[in-house]
Amino acid sequence: MEPEPHPMMFPADHPLVERVRALCMRYPEAAEVISHGRCTFRAGKRQFALVGVYDQGAIVFIPDPLERDALLERDDVFVPPYEGAYGWLAISVDSASGPWDLVEELLDASYRRVALVRQLRALDADPVVPVVE
Repeated sequence: MEPEPHPMMFPADHPLVERVRALCMRYPEAAEVISHGRCTFRAGKRQFALVGVYDQGAIVFIPDPLERDALLERDDVFVPPYEGAYGWLAISVDSASGPWDLVEELLDASYRRVALVRQLRALDADPVVPVVE
């Protein structure tokens, strides 16, 4: 008997999920995987971001260790309940107002923390262009 799947915490067409998907899927070998009811984004098999439901909407990411303390001084950045034990942080995000320029930087740093050498080479050869509006 297979276990019951986790209920989806966000619909796949939620504006926040769609915006994060558009940002994450630009990276080499990026994949979207539904895990524990949430949309996660991976560099191959390694997860680098997920859309959470903390504070109405948040993006969970792996911070650059040198930026972690500065990020935690922001009012919109926090340690998420489960992933925080593994060094991850989350940023509260409004799907309309962002802060999307910062989110793009955080996702890029998170991807680079888990990507394989070949993925980084592909990224450096064809960099992701920011899409901040």
